[in-house]
Amino acid sequence: MRKFIFILTIVAALGISNDLMSQSYKSAIGARLGYPFSASYKTFLNETNAVELNLGFRPFVFGSWISGAAAYQIHKDIPSVAGLRWYYGGGGIVSFYTYNSSYLDDAGGIGFGIQGYLGLDYVFEDIPLNVSVDWVPTFFIGNGYYTGFGAGYGALSARYILNR
Repeated sequence: MRKFIFILTIVAALGISNDLMSQSYKSAIGARLGYPFSASYKTFLNETNAVELNLGFRPFVFGSWISGAAAYQIHKDIPSVAGLRWYYGGGGIVSFYTYNSSYLDDAGGIGFGIQGYLGLDYVFEDIPLNVSVDWVPTFFIGNGYYTGFGAGYGALSARYILNR
């Protein structure tokens, strides 16, 4: 009887630890609190690969921009912390600019960018909330306002989990 209880305890412990390690979600929606402020939707294609879509807005003193970004991300478990993963990936951004200043000609523009992603993604076990923090270095192409490398992009995101 002791062997049976011992084996049952081991099987239960392995099952619980497996659930903790694979704690994840299928899709989530929320906000990216960064540069630019964005609405965010993230969905997993399988256990490790995800697509994130962002619609952003950034007001300037002399105008504003609206942007749409898409990224492909690969997530890896951090075994020592249940629900925590790190991720990397890449994507692109399209930005639509408007200028309205006495210092600049009243005009607008369109810009494109290539982005890299490096971040941490955490899923709470008891509530349907996902938070992430990432760094998104971007190389801007064909933009009348700014062209070149920008290392100051990234965000803290909070998303409501739609389904697990």
